[in-house]
Amino acid sequence: MPTPKVALDCEPLKKLVRTVPDFPKPGILFYDITTLLKDKIGFATLIDAMAAHYFDRDIDLVLGIEARGFIFGPALAYRLNAGFVPVRKPKKLPAKTARVTYDLEYGTDSLEIHLDAIESGQRVVIVDDLLATGGTMEATVKLVRQLGGEIAGLAFAVELDFLKGRERFDGLDVFSLLHYDE
Repeated sequence: MPTPKVALDCEPLKKLVRTVPDFPKPGILFYDITTLLKDKIGFATLIDAMAAHYFDRDIDLVLGIEARGFIFGPALAYRLNAGFVPVRKPKKLPAKTARVTYDLEYGTDSLEIHLDAIESGQRVVIVDDLLATGGTMEATVKLVRQLGGEIAGLAFAVELDFLKGRERFDGLDVFSLLHYDE
């Protein structure tokens, strides 16, 4: 069934997100989405709103980034009548993979995807729970492009606007439902 495009008042969803001060270290305010996920109306509203943004874009695949992208990805793929592809940490996928390594604040990390996960020209939405600095999403964009996928959008439940992560993605559709300035 088509998802209608409607204006969404995100304040009720934001009220479902718990903030935890000083986690994982002093000075960090952590936006905990588990309280939104357990609310059946809140979770359904969030997925429906994400789907509404992409419904008329002929999406072939939704990619979810380990681990919290796995929460949103399959639900969004179902609503868009698309396939789901996991993007994993190294050595978690059984077949041949493409890998990209990227910088973190204190070191590096890597992500992998099966080599046959995306066919050239397939339209892809990449989804994750949170856009902060954008490093993990940038690495995933590189994987999609390595495999010849066309990026139709980057979807997030939450965006920390003050970290300016979206600035890494000029020319791409970045869609976030819940925005926080601090």
